[in-house]
Amino acid sequence: MKKYIRNGIYIIAGVIFYAVGISLFLDPNNLAPGGVIGISVILNRMVGMSTGTWYFVLNIPIVLLGIWKFGAKFMTSTFVVIVLNSLLTNVLAGYSAVTSEPLLACLAGGILIGAGIGLIFRAGTTTGGTDIVVKVIKMRYKHLKTGFLFMLIDLAIVAVSGIIFHNVNIALYAFIAVFVSGRTMDRVLYGSDEARLVYIISREYDRIAQRAMEELDIGMTLLSGEGAYSREKKDVIMCVVRKQMAPRLEDIVREEDTAAFLIITSANEIYGEGYKNILGTRL
Repeated sequence: MKKYIRNGIYIIAGVIFYAVGISLFLDPNNLAPGGVIGISVILNRMVGMSTGTWYFVLNIPIVLLGIWKFGAKFMTSTFVVIVLNSLLTNVLAGYSAVTSEPLLACLAGGILIGAGIGLIFRAGTTTGGTDIVVKVIKMRYKHLKTGFLFMLIDLAIVAVSGIIFHNVNIALYAFIAVFVSGRTMDRVLYGSDEARLVYIISREYDRIAQRAMEELDIGMTLLSGEGAYSREKKDVIMCVVRKQMAPRLEDIVREEDTAAFLIITSANEIYGEGYKNILGTRL
């Protein structure tokens, strides 16, 4: 029951963010933010009929594709999201734009859309449209991030909007909205747990590990290594620390062994105690 309530809250909040971003920021400023909604904005200007209605119509064949790939049960929630997005987008279209400044509109609209899609994805469903295409791609290429895939697909639609509106500036602003929404969506989906993966090779590994565990309260793993030239056996410390703690770990290593060999690299996806639950649903 808690899961259903949580997912329901995510969907409602996501739909509101998404519709507000479109109707009060992007659409009234002729900004087509990629995806089916971007195509809907373009068709609204070319043919007429409201953006929300076009969004619903264009999603019908995509929903059928989703039923084929993921089953009717999964697509039921997606169809609900599509209907809610379409209705709320049309309702909010009757209100004036919050801002007529294109830069502010693309930034605010991009953040709202990205947050909305991210919340809806976290509920285990999608907003339809290119979300379904992205989800199909993610089934095969799980290492690719959702926001990155959206950006690639949306670039073509943004380029078309610039041609249709005969305005390069509009296309560039729309691209900014796409970029911002992609980054915001990744933050909502993957969190802000970017960390540092650290390898430490030192004769004082025991003291370094002891201090790090006591002072930073982090776990450490000892790996067995061997020098390729000297054939000397060595213990290698491997650990993951949040990026704000990495400088303190460097200080500890420096204080214990100035000759230590230290490798620090970014770790964007971490599962386990203190980070994400590996059993959680990932998109």
